[in-house]
Amino acid sequence: MSENKTTQSVFLAGGYALSRRVTVSPGMCSGGSLIFGRIGDWTWESVAATCRTNVHSARTAGGRPAYLSFYYYRVRGGKVVHPHGLTFGDELEVTSQVFQFGSSSALTLHRLAPAGLGLNNTFLDPAEVYETPHPDCMYAENLNRWVARSLPDSNRGLTETAPPDFDFVDLPRLPNQFSPRTPVGRAREAGSFCFPPPPGFTIAGDELTFEYPLDVARDINGAGLIYFASYFSIFDTALMRLWHTLNRSERLFLQRRVIDQKMGYFGNADLGSLFTITIRRWHNRAYPTSEIADMALRDAATGRLLAVTAIEIEPPAECP
Repeated sequence: MSENKTTQSVFLAGGYALSRRVTVSPGMCSGGSLIFGRIGDWTWESVAATCRTNVHSARTAGGRPAYLSFYYYRVRGGKVVHPHGLTFGDELEVTSQVFQFGSSSALTLHRLAPAGLGLNNTFLDPAEVYETPHPDCMYAENLNRWVARSLPDSNRGLTETAPPDFDFVDLPRLPNQFSPRTPVGRAREAGSFCFPPPPGFTIAGDELTFEYPLDVARDINGAGLIYFASYFSIFDTALMRLWHTLNRSERLFLQRRVIDQKMGYFGNADLGSLFTITIRRWHNRAYPTSEIADMALRDAATGRLLAVTAIEIEPPAECP
């Protein structure tokens, strides 16, 4: 990952906006989760800068490590910039804006624009992100909550608690009509972002279930928790298995275009866990080039829901 020295914090009428000039390098582009991990790093950096909190070594009032965990993650791809369309040397202008979302949470919006559009150093208005996105840009939405372990050697039962120096009162407020609280809560209750069914889509084929053993060499971060970006990789592994049942190749998988992806994080898991992933495919009746992969991740032993995702995809034209 390469970032030029033009990274800066700019105070605008709506609050602080962080502007970055980014050159894409091998550490942030792939057919997998690298870009999602890098955007998450920008979220941590943005919260640290705007809330004057050391997010990397935060502690609760009782001295326990506190983690700025991911609760909801949404990415919408543009015509030019989309998650799996980046390659070495691409130049981006990234603008990040943090919003108040309660005493132990923060919501961060990012705009990834092709260099030269002239959108850097401008306040990232939520209306642009949710209502009038630039067709060439990619937008990311991260809702993060502070959590801490309730048991020292377990990733289960994480409790919501913010470090005492989390300074959020000066952040701008996200307008209520853009809050993800209702759709995320509904997804957690239903185990799906596709409830009620997405307009214009119908179920295509049977629901499939795959097993996935937690991979300690890939899925665990430096704090011993499942890395937030690994959830994307875990779901992509199941998606690729689904594509194999449709006689779609790995080459076609790498060429997929993500239009919109929502991820809800509802639990972590201990080492040695085995997961089940259920997946349904939704077909767009009006636009055959669009489909949704609707997936849920559960602990195989208990059935506990850990995460759900819905990925709206534009498959390559050659896909059967």
